[in-house]
Amino acid sequence: MRWLKRLLILLLVLVVGLGVFGFLTVRASFPQLNGEVEVTGLGTEVQVIRDEYGIPHIYASTVSDLFRAQGYVEAQDRFFQMDFWRHIGSARLSEMFGDSQVETDKFLRAFDFAGTAEVELEMMSEQARNILEWYSAGINAYLVDHQGASLSLEYAILPLSAPGYEPEPWSPIDTLTWAKVMSWDLSGNFSDEVSRTVLAETLTVEQVEQLFPPYPDNHPVIVPDELRAGLWSPPVVEVPDAAMIALHSADTGRRAVNSLTGGGFEGIGSNNWVISGARTASGMPILANDPHLPNQMPSIWYEIGLHCTPIGPDCPFDVVGFTFAGTPGVVIGHNSTIAWGVTTEAADTQDLFIEKLNPQDPGQYEVDGAWVDMQVRSETIEIAGGDPETYDIYTTRHGPIISGLHGGADEITEPATEYSEGYGVALAWTSLGPSTLVESIIAINLASNWEEFRTAASMWDVAAQNLVYADSSGNIGYQSTGEIPVRPNSDGLRPVPGWETANDWVGTVPFDQMPFIFNPERGYIATANQPVLAAGSLPFIGRDGAYGYRAVRIEELINESQGHDVASVQRMQMDNRDGGAANIVPSLITAPTEKPEVLEIQDMLEAWSPGKSGLQVGTDSPGAAAYQATWRHLLDLIFSDDLPENEHPVGGSRWFQVVSNLVNTPEDPFWDNRDTPEVESANEIMEAAMASAHFEMTGLLGSNSEKWRWGDLHLASFENQTLGQSGIAPVEWLFNRSAPNRVAGSDSIINSVGWNATIGYEVDWVPSMRMVIDLGDLAGSTSIHTTGQSGHAFHGNYADMIDMWTDGEQHPMLWESDQVTEAAANILILKPLSG
Repeated sequence: MRWLKRLLILLLVLVVGLGVFGFLTVRASFPQLNGEVEVTGLGTEVQVIRDEYGIPHIYASTVSDLFRAQGYVEAQDRFFQMDFWRHIGSARLSEMFGDSQVETDKFLRAFDFAGTAEVELEMMSEQARNILEWYSAGINAYLVDHQGASLSLEYAILPLSAPGYEPEPWSPIDTLTWAKVMSWDLSGNFSDEVSRTVLAETLTVEQVEQLFPPYPDNHPVIVPDELRAGLWSPPVVEVPDAAMIALHSADTGRRAVNSLTGGGFEGIGSNNWVISGARTASGMPILANDPHLPNQMPSIWYEIGLHCTPIGPDCPFDVVGFTFAGTPGVVIGHNSTIAWGVTTEAADTQDLFIEKLNPQDPGQYEVDGAWVDMQVRSETIEIAGGDPETYDIYTTRHGPIISGLHGGADEITEPATEYSEGYGVALAWTSLGPSTLVESIIAINLASNWEEFRTAASMWDVAAQNLVYADSSGNIGYQSTGEIPVRPNSDGLRPVPGWETANDWVGTVPFDQMPFIFNPERGYIATANQPVLAAGSLPFIGRDGAYGYRAVRIEELINESQGHDVASVQRMQMDNRDGGAANIVPSLITAPTEKPEVLEIQDMLEAWSPGKSGLQVGTDSPGAAAYQATWRHLLDLIFSDDLPENEHPVGGSRWFQVVSNLVNTPEDPFWDNRDTPEVESANEIMEAAMASAHFEMTGLLGSNSEKWRWGDLHLASFENQTLGQSGIAPVEWLFNRSAPNRVAGSDSIINSVGWNATIGYEVDWVPSMRMVIDLGDLAGSTSIHTTGQSGHAFHGNYADMIDMWTDGEQHPMLWESDQVTEAAANILILKPLSG
């Protein structure tokens, strides 16, 4: 018994010891938030005031100290996220995660983001370069005293994949490469070009066009008064059969990168709108923004305030809003006189060129009948736990060859193939050149009027965005941004032969030709990723954007009142009306059936219809659950027999339009299931979709349809982008968090909480933050983002915003110094090194 007692005591000591060790390890990375700390490089004291949500407001007397402090503070809260992001941008993921990321690194390395960033840094103004240097110095000052678990909990676990890994000092290049990755995430034309080409292998040209229909005439464009210029539509270009393997290879790389970053999803976009004082209760403008991005842990956004004390020519910054950890300044927000918001522009900045490779020398490609040498760059991938791997990257005049870099390289680049000629795919993309985006962000932070704002926006050259604007003088405006290629012989919708110089770009659209709006008579501007201009207008910006369902609803709600305030705009952001369902539900309700389960679904849809529940996709709605399930099965039954697996519809506004058009053409061949001998009708497919939905919902939510709840299906998890997807349950438990089972919304509605119809109902992208700025009372503005300010698991600010975000609540967006001081939960003084 004595030995048993000793063993139990020993086990208890071990358990307690492990618990204490785990507790101390978890808390080791929690940053100092109060008191004083000495920071290398500071010239004067800096005050950092955090509110209960951990949002810092930094007060400094010099610009250099302000941005050193921003770097220090963001490193305190989010360094592992920053470290991971810079390894994506520099294509060095294998150094952190081993050989599982080698092919992804190879694909990303072809873009040479780091090399381009070095050129950008050399071209940059002295002001912008200094800000990047000061910001980097602040990050590195934090790294001096923090390594391993004291830097972030992830570093206590990372040795499992990368023994001995230690973060390098931060560099301005690291900030600039992340801007390129964000540009990649917000560019969707690559996938659309591939889809059109792949679909053309089995469908007619007319059928492919059905799946990419024209923008509806009754839906709003952003700039409605532009002259229609009759843009020529080039003929469809056929991709040689022998080149399809290269195209598929390039697309494999794209998908791998997107699975890592969460970018490139169908439905990518955001909402923003600005309402003039003629339509608000205060008589001053209100600006709203909610960017749609993948749900992740920690949040993609970091909220911050940057304040010079005093404000003057030598220290002019006084700005609050949202940035990306690793980026100085404020990307979206307001200063003392202007506010701005962004959405992804429906711009086509990418083209795929099919390059004909020399069968005798794969380092050459054809240009107008002659063989020309490609540029060749040797790259070495350092691999944690393995030997380095060296390979060559080939670049044509259009851009890097991106086929063969993520599997199947030998089949594509070696001349000894089953094809008589080899092909490669080159990516032309405006973001592959030097950018002035960081300069634009800094200039917008300092702008005080419309003219200065437009000048700053002219430098927003990559990640083309719709910028909306409001100022304290009562003005509102819109500016289209980005470098848009001029294509004299192409519409950019499909890959084109690279061996014909007639297909080459001939420059980009000058900024003074980019559309803008200033103080429109209607009193508002709304953008939701719909086309900037009507079809046929010049300049040609792009065709593949959202189909305007969110834009229609935003304009409807704006026009419902002449007295909008912050609260009414917050309600608009949470509006759940499914505009796509309005065109489809009536046909579902009237489809003939004698099946009791289908009749039950039809009764639910009738109760949920426009005249009853208004098609609101609410968390407690049985009708919303019934419709979303029916929609999912309808897409599958109509298209799964016609389309390759990778092209099955995921949902979203394009498919709203496709199916709405099909409902009006019930004899269309798409309704028929080609895998059966019978010819199915539209009514039969709709009946089958409702029957399948009923079967699935019964299995998932029970036989009592009155208790079905959309919120029990539409679940939102926020996963750490690295260790939270490790497949190791205890590790995932450490880092991942979930929203409560009451997430409303759906794809392509204002509260655009997306899901993938090919997978299930779980949330895969969200309004990543919501912001409402009142130009009549900046201190009354509000905001929220998805998870929390802190990147440290189990910290009080790691997940404290999830419930608020789920329920549509927003916290005060602190502005005035007295307001910030009154809300202070922590005050940290950053001091210059003594002695």
